[in-house]
Amino acid sequence: MAGLSTQQFLQFSEIRNGTIVLKNRTFRSVLMVSSLNFALKSEEEQTAITYQFQSFLNSLDFSCQIIIQSRRTNITGYFDKLRELEKEQKNELLKIQTTEYRKFIESLVEEETIMRKIFFVVIPYSLGEVKDTSKSLIKGFLHKSELPAINEENFKRCRSQLWQRMEFVAIGLRRCGLSAIPLTTPELIELFWSWHHPKEAEVGYYPEILPELIK
Repeated sequence: MAGLSTQQFLQFSEIRNGTIVLKNRTFRSVLMVSSLNFALKSEEEQTAITYQFQSFLNSLDFSCQIIIQSRRTNITGYFDKLRELEKEQKNELLKIQTTEYRKFIESLVEEETIMRKIFFVVIPYSLGEVKDTSKSLIKGFLHKSELPAINEENFKRCRSQLWQRMEFVAIGLRRCGLSAIPLTTPELIELFWSWHHPKEAEVGYYPEILPELIK
């Protein structure tokens, strides 16, 4: 194991223009998706949302991966602001109420961990998905050894196809009452870094991303 770098254990070779290039010469793009409180919807709304989501899934002619990331919420900054309000508050009654509110929130945090969930949809594309001009159908995946090299032309073509898929997914999710945005290169780097460094990410620490890494 000596002499091996961290990069050798990663499944992707680079992140360029918001696109993840895997070592097996396939591509991925990631959409961050909003959430909704399904339980607070009426029965009619729940039925409509379920039907729309089912229709969206049935409309897909490519595979997608839905990922849910749970993170502990760091509210240290929120407590600092409350303490500042306590000091600046001139009304004695409001000052007491602010103090009691801060202590109440602190007691909640001590008893229960406050978590937040972030939702992602990972969309794939492969150089092996080549359109047959005679039949206008997408061929199946080719063997890795048969895949062409990732030159600039192939990269642009695959990225264009990925963006079309992302738009299709975003429209389908919008009909379910959800919004979706594509992650940029810096956002993808931070996402992968936070997955491998959860404790540092929890307290809001992220390393500086060098300009030469942003393509």
